Amino acid sequence: MIKARELKEIAPRVDSVCTIGSYDGIHRAHQKIIQEVSNRARLLEMRSVVITFDPHPKEIVKSSKGSVELLTTIDERITILNRMDIDVLFIIPFTFEFSRLSSRDFYKQYVVDGMGAKEIVVGYDHMFGRDRQSGIKDVVDLGNEFRFSVHTVPPYYVGNEVVSSTKIRRLLKNGHVEQAAEYLGWTYSLKGKVVRGDRRGSTLGFPTANIVPMHTKKLIPGKGVYFVSGIIDGKKIPGMMNIGTRPTFKNGNQIVVEVHLLQKVGELYDSEIEVLFHRKLRDERKFNSPEELKRALQQDKIKCLELAENI
Repeated sequence: MIKARELKEIAPRVDSVCTIGSYDGIHRAHQKIIQEVSNRARLLEMRSVVITFDPHPKEIVKSSKGSVELLTTIDERITILNRMDIDVLFIIPFTFEFSRLSSRDFYKQYVVDGMGAKEIVVGYDHMFGRDRQSGIKDVVDLGNEFRFSVHTVPPYYVGNEVVSSTKIRRLLKNGHVEQAAEYLGWTYSLKGKVVRGDRRGSTLGFPTANIVPMHTKKLIPGKGVYFVSGIIDGKKIPGMMNIGTRPTFKNGNQIVVEVHLLQKVGELYDSEIEVLFHRKLRDERKFNSPEELKRALQQDKIKCLELAENI
């Protein structure tokens, strides 16, 4: 897959089947669209192209729905797309000035003149352009003007639920990481740097690595204790993670993300770790004493060791 951030890096006006979108999460509905791009490109003997944006448009353009919480960073999106049969990934640097570009100018400059689009594949609820004011009818109108066809992909269901990034965010914020993985088609993860904490876990016999997420906009699952895997230098190690405010010891709202690995590892400070969320064990709660908390952590560890046998 060719990755590019400027049009000059890509051969221009090669007949292409394209899709355009933020594709945060590249969940199973997104995967269906992208697979359709690949299939149709092979059928029509054209180039398959995914056009996306970095940073996420919501990081630049304020929304009444609040700040963006990313399911995937651009590097994570690239990793997932590398596993799919796509010829070109074109990442457009998203700026406020770019956001003011009209839908027609965007399509003419980037999609038609730049990519040579002969067919556009989009989801059934596709919205785009300045302030997301344009929809599928507008794409069809542009297709009539610029001589490309439009192929629409219907909604993707898991059970009776339509898969969407909004629903996945809601599931993760409520701690439903297993169901989120069903919608995503992959296990949700968080990458971060290990920093020094107050070593409270060590005094309880459960030393933890405190993690600062690599991307400040990356969604952190809801407060609670989770069974997780930590990936360090390519090695997967089972562990238990706490996300919360540590109410047994502190009064405050600062969220701490800390993981206790179930196998011995070397010094982790300043190293990078990726944590995969497998299951939520329980909600965070305030215990009456450190001893009561320690007993709960011991039970959490037993459950994690049992679950680790099935990873």
